[in-house]
Amino acid sequence: MAPPSSGRRRSRFSPLTRQIFLYLLCLIPAVSDIVQGMANTLGPNPVSVCLHDFGLWAFRFLLLSLAVTPLRRFGGLDFMVYRRPLGLLAFSYAALHVVFYTGVAKHFDVHVLWKDFTSRPFLTFGFLTFLILLALALTSTRKAIIALGRRWARLHKLVYVAMILASIHYVIAFKTWHTEPFVYAGIAMVLLALRLVPKQGKRVL
Repeated sequence: MAPPSSGRRRSRFSPLTRQIFLYLLCLIPAVSDIVQGMANTLGPNPVSVCLHDFGLWAFRFLLLSLAVTPLRRFGGLDFMVYRRPLGLLAFSYAALHVVFYTGVAKHFDVHVLWKDFTSRPFLTFGFLTFLILLALALTSTRKAIIALGRRWARLHKLVYVAMILASIHYVIAFKTWHTEPFVYAGIAMVLLALRLVPKQGKRVL
């Protein structure tokens, strides 16, 4: 029997194993913040630190999930196997962001939350982003893909809307102008714009 070809060495770990490992590894920042917060080592306002960090990590993982396709198309780097866990990480951190805001910071006080939502527009953009990520997370399973058929691809294009809403949420969240939100929003716009670049052999009308 001929020996197996050395040109194609199979990875020890299955794609699912690698996805789970990536997901768990990338939850370390959240665990670290929570542990430090409980130990009172995050400064005078640990809830605020956690809120900011969770929101920022959600934004980062959303950016990374959107970077997978351009990296493959323009850079020849194939990370498609990691796109789903990156999207789920964006949702997980967004969920932590929302839970910490509504529960830990506002103690689920409906009156306070309503007042915040009606007087602080950035919260509306953030909440709409979370709802989209929730819908995408719930339909990220193989069963959902099969059940939705062609509608699944159309539904998951809402991730572009989520990216725009998240960018607005981040930019207007501060009372004074900060450079960082504009940098992240700029990266997001570049990633979205790259999807408008026509493929070879196609013309833009």
